[in-house]
Amino acid sequence: MFAVIKMFIAVSVISFASWLSGRKPELAGFITALPLVSILAITFSYMQYQDSDIANQYAKSIFFAIPISWSFFIPFLLSEKITLDFWVAYTIGIVFLIIGYFLHSFIINFFN
Repeated sequence: MFAVIKMFIAVSVISFASWLSGRKPELAGFITALPLVSILAITFSYMQYQDSDIANQYAKSIFFAIPISWSFFIPFLLSEKITLDFWVAYTIGIVFLIIGYFLHSFIINFFN
């Protein structure tokens, strides 16, 4: 039952943000950038495992992942300057995220 509640909340947040993007893309972007997912996920993790150490490690991982995750948006920022269509920018962004994952793993291992 807890899993269904978590899915409902996540679907609601994502659905609302994507719906809002058609009407007010700046506000939708701001809402999406809020750490709503992190707040919910850390809370759900703690509720599920009742372990502060796991929640703290999870939060630390998120902290280091956030600036790395920005790499996904670099091709979109440059798309008009270097004429990338959506799918090319999207694919390059995914490649940047994959590279970022390995960087994230290195950083997390360094600080543990």
